Amino acid sequence: MADDLGAAGLRFEREGVIGWCYIDRPHARNAFTPAMYYGLKRAVRLVNEDKDLAALIITGTGDVFAPGGDLGGREEPEDRLPEGIGNDILPFLTIRDSRAPVVSAVNGICQAGGLLVAMMSDVCVASDRATFRVPELLRGIPDATFAAALPAHVGMAVARDLLLTARRLDAAEAQRIGLISRVVPHEQLREAAIQAVREILHTPPMARMLTKRMLNERYGLFDYETMQWALDESPEPREGMRAFMEKRRPAWVPEEIWEK
Repeated sequence: MADDLGAAGLRFEREGVIGWCYIDRPHARNAFTPAMYYGLKRAVRLVNEDKDLAALIITGTGDVFAPGGDLGGREEPEDRLPEGIGNDILPFLTIRDSRAPVVSAVNGICQAGGLLVAMMSDVCVASDRATFRVPELLRGIPDATFAAALPAHVGMAVARDLLLTARRLDAAEAQRIGLISRVVPHEQLREAAIQAVREILHTPPMARMLTKRMLNERYGLFDYETMQWALDESPEPREGMRAFMEKRRPAWVPEEIWEK
């Protein structure tokens, strides 16, 4: 039970000192349930607390890394969450602040919450087949983590472009603009992720954590209060979600420019 992450869509496996967390919910294209988000936090805590583990690699299955949260609100019968967990389910800052190295091995489609997992990892190694996107505004969601993190990774002009257009990027462009750091041929992804872990583990943990703390100061304000207000009070997120589920034009998009 020690390696049970409490989410049917996650698998945790051990390979020597490396813990592998597989995002594995193929019937929903690896979309995160709340329990999966919280399960990622559990995985990070596990590698930080278990003396037999030294690092975590997060990867997906099939042609999908992770597309973000399940907009249909679907969950799995086996999912388990602590009572009253609220917004504390989100794993992004836990991944960013992990003492043990966290590497994302992005095998395919990576967007929304999946992209935040990749960005908050110490190193993101991507397959040359991977694609990336920041689609939150398409659903009417002003995402606080992206608003703070994207400018630190890619600069203000590119962050505006990615957030406001929600356009799709291939792996080569994502690496070129600094969204991710490494791209490898698809068949080499697993070994490249392990190699990144090996390289990080050659550095001492205390100095590494101090360096990470200084790097993390480059991020802007994570304004979750504004984001929560929009989710609670604005009609746009509800309209965006409904339009996505109903496969129709959101009310704010002029009909003459709607791309089906």
